[in-house]
Amino acid sequence: MEACYSQGEFNATSYDVMAIVIVSLQTFAGMWINAFMTAVLCIAWLKKKSFNSNEKILLFLGCCRFCYLGITWAYFFLSVIYPRCLYVHPIPQILLAIQSFLNFSNLWVSACLCVFYCIKIANFRHIFFIYLKGKIDRIVSWLLLGSVLFSLVISIFVYNIIDGAHSDNFNSTGRGNFWKLSIKMDEHFFSLFFLSGFGFAIAFMAVIISALLLLFSLWRHKSKMQTNSGKNLSMDAHVKAMKSILSFSFIYSVNFACLILTLIYATKEANPVAFLTLVLQYAFPSVHSLILIFSNQKLEKTLRRTLSCGKCKVCMR
Repeated sequence: MEACYSQGEFNATSYDVMAIVIVSLQTFAGMWINAFMTAVLCIAWLKKKSFNSNEKILLFLGCCRFCYLGITWAYFFLSVIYPRCLYVHPIPQILLAIQSFLNFSNLWVSACLCVFYCIKIANFRHIFFIYLKGKIDRIVSWLLLGSVLFSLVISIFVYNIIDGAHSDNFNSTGRGNFWKLSIKMDEHFFSLFFLSGFGFAIAFMAVIISALLLLFSLWRHKSKMQTNSGKNLSMDAHVKAMKSILSFSFIYSVNFACLILTLIYATKEANPVAFLTLVLQYAFPSVHSLILIFSNQKLEKTLRRTLSCGKCKVCMR
Protein backbone atom coordinates (compact mmCIF):
# COMPACT_ATOMS: atom_id res chain seq x y z
CA MET A 1 0.00 0.00 0.00
CA GLU A 2 3.02 2.28 -0.06
CA ALA A 3 2.16 3.45 -3.55
CA CYS A 4 -1.01 5.04 -2.22
CA TYR A 5 0.94 7.38 -0.05
CA SER A 6 4.08 7.89 -2.07
CA GLN A 7 2.97 11.46 -2.66
CA GLY A 8 2.13 13.63 0.31
CA GLU A 9 0.15 16.14 -1.71
CA PHE A 10 -3.10 15.92 -3.61
CA ASN A 11 -2.95 16.57 -7.33
CA ALA A 12 -6.65 17.43 -7.56
CA THR A 13 -7.44 20.39 -9.81
CA SER A 14 -10.45 22.70 -9.53
CA TYR A 15 -12.13 20.58 -12.24
CA ASP A 16 -11.56 17.46 -10.09
CA VAL A 17 -12.97 19.17 -6.99
CA MET A 18 -16.08 20.25 -8.91
CA ALA A 19 -16.50 16.71 -10.26
CA ILE A 20 -16.21 15.24 -6.77
CA VAL A 21 -18.79 17.67 -5.38
CA ILE A 22 -21.32 16.99 -8.18
CA VAL A 23 -20.87 13.22 -8.06
CA SER A 24 -21.01 13.19 -4.25
CA LEU A 25 -24.29 15.13 -4.18
CA GLN A 26 -25.80 12.77 -6.75
CA THR A 27 -24.51 9.73 -4.92
CA PHE A 28 -25.82 10.65 -1.47
CA ALA A 29 -29.19 11.71 -2.89
CA GLY A 30 -29.48 8.39 -4.74
CA MET A 31 -28.38 6.41 -1.69
CA TRP A 32 -31.02 8.17 0.44
CA ILE A 33 -33.76 7.45 -2.11
CA ASN A 34 -32.87 3.75 -2.39
CA ALA A 35 -32.33 3.40 1.36
CA PHE A 36 -35.81 4.87 1.90
CA MET A 37 -37.38 2.42 -0.56
CA THR A 38 -35.55 -0.52 1.04
CA ALA A 39 -36.48 0.53 4.58
CA VAL A 40 -40.20 0.94 3.77
CA LEU A 41 -40.35 -2.47 2.08
CA CYS A 42 -38.49 -4.18 4.95
CA ILE A 43 -40.82 -2.63 7.54
CA ALA A 44 -43.84 -3.76 5.50
CA TRP A 45 -42.39 -7.26 5.28
CA LEU A 46 -41.84 -7.41 9.07
CA LYS A 47 -45.47 -6.35 9.64
CA LYS A 48 -47.23 -8.75 7.28
CA LYS A 49 -44.55 -11.50 7.09
CA SER A 50 -45.00 -11.89 3.34
CA PHE A 51 -43.68 -10.44 0.07
CA ASN A 52 -45.30 -10.25 -3.33
CA SER A 53 -43.22 -10.51 -6.50
CA ASN A 54 -43.21 -6.77 -7.17
CA GLU A 55 -41.92 -6.02 -3.66
CA LYS A 56 -39.18 -8.64 -4.02
CA ILE A 57 -37.87 -6.95 -7.15
CA LEU A 58 -38.10 -3.46 -5.64
CA LEU A 59 -36.30 -4.56 -2.47
CA PHE A 60 -33.51 -6.20 -4.44
CA LEU A 61 -33.18 -3.11 -6.65
CA GLY A 62 -33.04 -0.77 -3.65
CA CYS A 63 -30.30 -2.77 -1.90
CA CYS A 64 -28.32 -3.26 -5.11
CA ARG A 65 -28.43 0.39 -6.12
CA PHE A 66 -27.53 1.60 -2.63
CA CYS A 67 -24.40 -0.55 -2.65
CA TYR A 68 -23.62 0.26 -6.29
CA LEU A 69 -23.69 4.00 -5.69
CA GLY A 70 -21.47 3.63 -2.63
CA ILE A 71 -18.80 1.47 -4.27
CA THR A 72 -18.81 3.53 -7.47
CA TRP A 73 -18.36 6.74 -5.48
CA ALA A 74 -15.46 5.17 -3.56
CA TYR A 75 -13.76 4.15 -6.82
CA PHE A 76 -14.28 7.60 -8.35
CA PHE A 77 -12.99 9.33 -5.21
CA LEU A 78 -9.84 7.19 -5.17
CA SER A 79 -9.25 7.72 -8.90
CA VAL A 80 -9.25 11.49 -8.38
CA ILE A 81 -7.63 11.94 -4.95
CA TYR A 82 -5.39 8.84 -4.72
CA PRO A 83 -4.95 7.61 -8.32
CA ARG A 84 -1.85 5.58 -7.38
CA CYS A 85 -4.02 3.36 -5.17
CA LEU A 86 -5.58 1.96 -8.33
CA TYR A 87 -2.20 0.49 -9.29
CA VAL A 88 -1.82 -1.41 -6.01
CA HIS A 89 -2.83 -5.07 -6.14
CA PRO A 90 -5.65 -6.06 -5.54
CA ILE A 91 -7.50 -2.76 -4.99
CA PRO A 92 -8.60 -2.09 -8.62
CA GLN A 93 -9.46 -5.74 -9.23
CA ILE A 94 -11.72 -5.96 -6.17
CA LEU A 95 -13.39 -2.57 -6.65
CA LEU A 96 -14.11 -3.09 -10.35
CA ALA A 97 -15.34 -6.67 -9.81
CA ILE A 98 -17.78 -5.55 -7.10
CA GLN A 99 -18.85 -2.58 -9.20
CA SER A 100 -19.47 -4.83 -12.21
CA PHE A 101 -21.48 -7.29 -10.11
CA LEU A 102 -23.71 -4.54 -8.69
CA ASN A 103 -24.04 -2.74 -12.03
CA PHE A 104 -25.10 -5.85 -13.95
CA SER A 105 -27.43 -6.88 -11.11
CA ASN A 106 -29.00 -3.43 -11.26
CA LEU A 107 -29.47 -3.55 -15.03
CA TRP A 108 -30.73 -7.12 -15.18
CA VAL A 109 -33.14 -6.82 -12.25
CA SER A 110 -34.47 -3.57 -13.75
CA ALA A 111 -35.10 -5.49 -16.97
CA CYS A 112 -36.77 -8.26 -14.92
CA LEU A 113 -39.12 -5.63 -13.46
CA CYS A 114 -40.20 -4.61 -16.97
CA VAL A 115 -40.71 -8.25 -17.95
CA PHE A 116 -42.76 -8.76 -14.77
CA TYR A 117 -45.02 -5.79 -15.58
CA CYS A 118 -45.45 -7.05 -19.14
CA ILE A 119 -46.41 -10.60 -18.15
CA LYS A 120 -48.59 -9.52 -15.24
CA ILE A 121 -50.64 -6.87 -17.06
CA ALA A 122 -50.56 -7.59 -20.81
CA ASN A 123 -53.39 -9.71 -22.24
CA PHE A 124 -52.44 -12.30 -24.87
CA ARG A 125 -54.17 -15.58 -25.64
CA HIS A 126 -51.07 -17.54 -26.56
CA ILE A 127 -50.75 -20.68 -24.42
CA PHE A 128 -47.15 -19.94 -23.48
CA PHE A 129 -48.00 -16.42 -22.31
CA ILE A 130 -50.94 -17.76 -20.26
CA TYR A 131 -48.56 -20.28 -18.67
CA LEU A 132 -46.08 -17.52 -17.79
CA LYS A 133 -48.86 -15.40 -16.28
CA GLY A 134 -49.93 -18.26 -14.04
CA LYS A 135 -46.37 -19.03 -12.90
CA ILE A 136 -45.11 -15.44 -12.67
CA ASP A 137 -44.54 -15.51 -8.90
CA ARG A 138 -42.25 -18.54 -9.18
CA ILE A 139 -40.59 -17.17 -12.31
CA VAL A 140 -39.62 -13.93 -10.54
CA SER A 141 -37.54 -15.81 -7.97
CA TRP A 142 -35.72 -17.68 -10.74
CA LEU A 143 -35.20 -14.45 -12.70
CA LEU A 144 -33.62 -12.79 -9.66
CA LEU A 145 -31.42 -15.81 -9.02
CA GLY A 146 -30.40 -15.93 -12.69
CA SER A 147 -29.57 -12.21 -12.66
CA VAL A 148 -27.35 -12.65 -9.60
CA LEU A 149 -25.55 -15.67 -11.04
CA PHE A 150 -25.02 -13.97 -14.40
CA SER A 151 -23.69 -10.85 -12.67
CA LEU A 152 -21.40 -12.99 -10.52
CA VAL A 153 -19.94 -14.70 -13.60
CA ILE A 154 -19.36 -11.31 -15.23
CA SER A 155 -17.64 -9.97 -12.11
CA ILE A 156 -15.31 -12.99 -12.00
CA PHE A 157 -14.36 -12.38 -15.64
CA VAL A 158 -13.79 -8.70 -14.86
CA TYR A 159 -11.53 -9.56 -11.92
CA ASN A 160 -9.47 -11.97 -14.02
CA ILE A 161 -9.15 -9.55 -16.94
CA ILE A 162 -8.14 -6.62 -14.72
CA ASP A 163 -5.74 -8.84 -12.78
CA GLY A 164 -4.14 -10.11 -16.00
CA ALA A 165 -3.80 -6.60 -17.40
CA HIS A 166 -2.37 -5.34 -14.12
CA SER A 167 0.20 -8.15 -13.85
CA ASP A 168 1.29 -8.01 -17.51
CA ASN A 169 1.67 -4.26 -17.53
CA PHE A 170 3.73 -4.17 -14.37
CA ASN A 171 5.92 -6.98 -15.60
CA SER A 172 6.61 -5.16 -18.86
CA THR A 173 6.76 -1.56 -17.62
CA GLY A 174 8.28 0.23 -14.68
CA ARG A 175 6.30 1.53 -11.72
CA GLY A 176 6.52 5.10 -12.96
CA ASN A 177 5.46 4.52 -16.58
CA PHE A 178 1.74 4.83 -15.98
CA TRP A 179 1.09 6.26 -19.43
CA LYS A 180 2.50 3.08 -20.98
CA LEU A 181 0.28 1.05 -18.70
CA SER A 182 -2.89 2.78 -19.87
CA ILE A 183 -1.91 2.31 -23.53
CA LYS A 184 -1.21 -1.40 -23.08
CA MET A 185 -4.54 -1.93 -21.26
CA ASP A 186 -6.41 -1.54 -24.55
CA GLU A 187 -5.03 -4.93 -25.61
CA HIS A 188 -6.54 -6.65 -22.57
CA PHE A 189 -9.91 -4.92 -22.42
CA PHE A 190 -11.38 -6.00 -25.76
CA SER A 191 -12.89 -9.16 -24.28
CA LEU A 192 -14.19 -7.15 -21.30
CA PHE A 193 -15.81 -4.60 -23.62
CA PHE A 194 -17.42 -7.34 -25.69
CA LEU A 195 -18.74 -9.16 -22.60
CA SER A 196 -20.09 -5.97 -21.03
CA GLY A 197 -21.69 -4.79 -24.27
CA PHE A 198 -23.32 -8.17 -24.76
CA GLY A 199 -24.82 -8.12 -21.25
CA PHE A 200 -26.02 -4.53 -21.62
CA ALA A 201 -27.57 -5.27 -25.02
CA ILE A 202 -29.57 -8.28 -23.78
CA ALA A 203 -31.00 -6.36 -20.82
CA PHE A 204 -31.80 -3.40 -23.09
CA MET A 205 -33.58 -5.63 -25.60
CA ALA A 206 -35.65 -7.21 -22.79
CA VAL A 207 -36.82 -3.74 -21.74
CA ILE A 208 -37.68 -2.65 -25.29
CA ILE A 209 -39.53 -5.90 -26.13
CA SER A 210 -41.52 -5.69 -22.87
CA ALA A 211 -42.51 -2.10 -23.65
CA LEU A 212 -43.57 -2.98 -27.20
CA LEU A 213 -45.63 -5.98 -26.07
CA LEU A 214 -47.36 -3.96 -23.39
CA LEU A 215 -48.04 -1.15 -25.87
CA PHE A 216 -49.53 -3.62 -28.35
CA SER A 217 -51.67 -5.16 -25.60
CA LEU A 218 -52.89 -1.70 -24.60
CA TRP A 219 -53.80 -0.87 -28.21
CA ARG A 220 -55.77 -4.13 -28.61
CA HIS A 221 -57.54 -3.65 -25.30
CA LYS A 222 -58.42 -0.04 -26.12
CA SER A 223 -59.89 -1.01 -29.49
CA LYS A 224 -62.10 -3.61 -27.78
CA MET A 225 -63.29 -1.16 -25.15
CA GLN A 226 -64.18 1.70 -27.50
CA THR A 227 -67.87 0.84 -27.30
CA ASN A 228 -67.73 0.73 -23.49
CA SER A 229 -67.86 4.23 -22.04
CA GLY A 230 -67.41 3.05 -18.46
CA LYS A 231 -64.15 3.08 -16.57
CA ASN A 232 -62.19 -0.14 -16.96
CA LEU A 233 -59.73 -1.38 -14.34
CA SER A 234 -57.70 -3.33 -16.88
CA MET A 235 -57.32 -0.21 -19.00
CA ASP A 236 -56.15 1.77 -15.97
CA ALA A 237 -53.60 -0.91 -15.13
CA HIS A 238 -52.36 -0.90 -18.73
CA VAL A 239 -51.97 2.87 -18.79
CA LYS A 240 -50.22 3.01 -15.40
CA ALA A 241 -47.79 0.23 -16.31
CA MET A 242 -47.25 1.77 -19.75
CA LYS A 243 -46.29 5.13 -18.27
CA SER A 244 -43.86 3.46 -15.88
CA ILE A 245 -42.24 1.27 -18.55
CA LEU A 246 -42.04 4.01 -21.19
CA SER A 247 -40.40 6.44 -18.77
CA PHE A 248 -38.05 3.68 -17.69
CA SER A 249 -37.34 2.75 -21.32
CA PHE A 250 -36.28 6.33 -22.03
CA ILE A 251 -34.04 6.44 -18.96
CA TYR A 252 -32.69 2.99 -19.77
CA SER A 253 -31.91 4.09 -23.34
CA VAL A 254 -29.93 7.08 -22.07
CA ASN A 255 -28.15 4.87 -19.54
CA PHE A 256 -27.37 2.26 -22.21
CA ALA A 257 -25.84 4.96 -24.45
CA CYS A 258 -23.80 6.22 -21.47
CA LEU A 259 -22.54 2.71 -20.72
CA ILE A 260 -21.39 2.31 -24.33
CA LEU A 261 -19.63 5.70 -24.17
CA THR A 262 -18.05 4.65 -20.87
CA LEU A 263 -16.61 1.56 -22.54
CA ILE A 264 -15.27 3.71 -25.39
CA TYR A 265 -13.66 6.30 -23.09
CA ALA A 266 -12.55 3.80 -20.41
CA THR A 267 -8.86 3.98 -21.34
CA LYS A 268 -8.84 7.56 -22.58
CA GLU A 269 -7.85 10.67 -20.65
CA ALA A 270 -10.49 12.59 -18.70
CA ASN A 271 -12.70 14.79 -20.90
CA PRO A 272 -16.10 16.52 -20.70
CA VAL A 273 -17.89 13.69 -22.56
CA ALA A 274 -16.62 11.08 -20.11
CA PHE A 275 -17.65 13.26 -17.15
CA LEU A 276 -21.12 13.88 -18.63
CA THR A 277 -21.69 10.15 -19.10
CA LEU A 278 -20.59 9.60 -15.50
CA VAL A 279 -23.08 12.18 -14.22
CA LEU A 280 -25.91 10.64 -16.26
CA GLN A 281 -25.02 7.15 -15.01
CA TYR A 282 -25.17 8.36 -11.41
CA ALA A 283 -28.58 9.88 -12.12
CA PHE A 284 -30.02 6.59 -13.46
CA PRO A 285 -30.40 4.70 -10.13
CA SER A 286 -31.85 7.78 -8.43
CA VAL A 287 -34.32 8.89 -11.12
CA HIS A 288 -35.62 5.39 -11.84
CA SER A 289 -36.05 4.64 -8.13
CA LEU A 290 -38.05 7.88 -7.79
CA ILE A 291 -40.28 6.75 -10.68
CA LEU A 292 -40.79 3.40 -8.94
CA ILE A 293 -41.66 5.13 -5.65
CA PHE A 294 -44.27 7.39 -7.26
CA SER A 295 -45.65 4.40 -9.21
CA ASN A 296 -46.27 2.53 -5.96
CA GLN A 297 -49.12 3.90 -3.86
CA LYS A 298 -47.71 2.66 -0.56
CA LEU A 299 -44.21 4.04 -1.18
CA GLU A 300 -45.57 7.36 -2.47
CA LYS A 301 -47.76 7.91 0.60
CA THR A 302 -44.90 7.06 2.95
CA LEU A 303 -42.54 9.41 1.11
CA ARG A 304 -45.04 12.29 1.20
CA ARG A 305 -45.69 11.68 4.89
CA THR A 306 -41.95 11.59 5.63
CA LEU A 307 -41.31 14.81 3.72
CA SER A 308 -44.25 16.56 5.41
CA CYS A 309 -42.96 15.51 8.85
CA GLY A 310 -39.53 16.85 7.92
CA LYS A 311 -41.06 20.19 6.88
CA CYS A 312 -43.00 20.40 10.14
CA LYS A 313 -39.84 19.84 12.21
CA VAL A 314 -38.03 22.52 10.23
CA CYS A 315 -40.89 24.99 10.73
CA MET A 316 -41.01 24.30 14.48
CA ARG A 317 -37.35 25.30 14.78
